[in-house]
Amino acid sequence: MSTLSTPVAASRRTTLARISDLRAWLFLILLVVFFEIWAEVTYHSSFVLNPYNLQSISVFATAPLLLALGQTLVIISSGIDLSVGFTMGLAAVIAAHVSNLSMDALGLGEIPAMVLAIAAGIVVSLVPGLVNGWLIAHLRVPPFIGTLGMYGVTRGAAYLIAVGATVPIHNSAYTWVGNGKIGELPFIVLLTAIVVLATHYLLSQTRFGQHTYAIGANRDAAIRAGIDWRRHTIKLYLLSAICAGLAGTLYTGRFLAGAAQAGEPLLLDSIAAVVIGGASLFGGSGTVFGTIAGALVIAVIQYGLVFIDVEPFWQFVAVGVVIIISVLVDQSQRRLAGERQDG
Repeated sequence: MSTLSTPVAASRRTTLARISDLRAWLFLILLVVFFEIWAEVTYHSSFVLNPYNLQSISVFATAPLLLALGQTLVIISSGIDLSVGFTMGLAAVIAAHVSNLSMDALGLGEIPAMVLAIAAGIVVSLVPGLVNGWLIAHLRVPPFIGTLGMYGVTRGAAYLIAVGATVPIHNSAYTWVGNGKIGELPFIVLLTAIVVLATHYLLSQTRFGQHTYAIGANRDAAIRAGIDWRRHTIKLYLLSAICAGLAGTLYTGRFLAGAAQAGEPLLLDSIAAVVIGGASLFGGSGTVFGTIAGALVIAVIQYGLVFIDVEPFWQFVAVGVVIIISVLVDQSQRRLAGERQDG
């Protein structure tokens, strides 16, 4: 009896593990099917095949996805970055100011001013990223505490530089970056896709990615293997800050203004996208494509509930429920992994 039950139990554990790995995509499929049926029954139209809906969801998902890409790298290494929301806001405000000053004070054209503004926003975002990495790697400050402190610093700096208000821009070239299209594809979506592919390559095809997984799975073993975890940790938080800075500069172009609070509501979404996508908050696991699915799940929930005319506050409830389910699935997967090792 035991010889039969062991292969059956192993097969069940393998099946459950595969389902766990694909949970974000399963969530996404279920959501799309639900909203498609609702649209067909209520509005006699398609939710999925409507180009406007697809464009809106993809554009809506760009900012949280950019934040989540950096968050993915950090979480895989067994860290977390709570400062990305206001790093994004700081970059948005700096980019708006630099765009205006470049045109008004320096007399630059719209395109040079736009390039300088985006570069300035990303460069400024490196500061909180570097401080985060240094605090965590060299002073051994827990990631939650260190990045929470930087959350407050970047928040205050962003509001001080913005003087407590939004900073409007008057640069049509910059506006096109946030709202223009190449054919039917929004430019901001194309740019985000390029960043996604670059991050996927970095994480899955390079030694940098291998070291990231190794540090997250077992830091002591990674150190014994010769990995300089301090330098690597600083690089991870710099990359997270760069993603937040890029998101902030694109926000300024999309909404024609820089705002200190630009990324504040996206912090939870960035972490949720990574967790829903299958990454473990304990580190050592996670993929970029899982994070994409997680970001799309959140975007479809938020847009879909508005589409079916549900009060927007239910978005928080729905996303929270999906996060809880994802964490429970992750815990089950970890228990199954432990049982396989014991067996």
